[in-house]
Amino acid sequence: QVQLVESGGGLVQAGGSLRLSCAASGRTFSSYTMGWFRQGPGKERDFVAYIGWSGGSTYYADSVKGRFTISRDNAKNAVYLQMNDLKPEDTAVYYCAAAWAAGRLTRSVNYGYWGQGTQVTVSS
Repeated sequence: QVQLVESGGGLVQAGGSLRLSCAASGRTFSSYTMGWFRQGPGKERDFVAYIGWSGGSTYYADSVKGRFTISRDNAKNAVYLQMNDLKPEDTAVYYCAAAWAAGRLTRSVNYGYWGQGTQVTVSS
């Protein structure tokens, strides 16, 4: 099992940057595919990005491609989401998730473990 705790959210102006972190517990962290999802007000939880167990495989939603970068440090049991050129439509609660699986995991049902979320608010 793995427990996840996100941090790094906050209020930022449009065009600004934030770096989200997700700290994971558990000795098998490096075996999990890690993902980031987000849920805006009144919206469903949407896929943002994922990274494979080794860090060599990443995939992004079209809406964030070229602006967001997912990375992981298996030695620190951590995954990150660097968010640049933020837009008001990026405002959401961002969730870190872990999946005991490989492949193109873009659906929330693919992930069995979730953090509590961190709020990101982008002002115009």
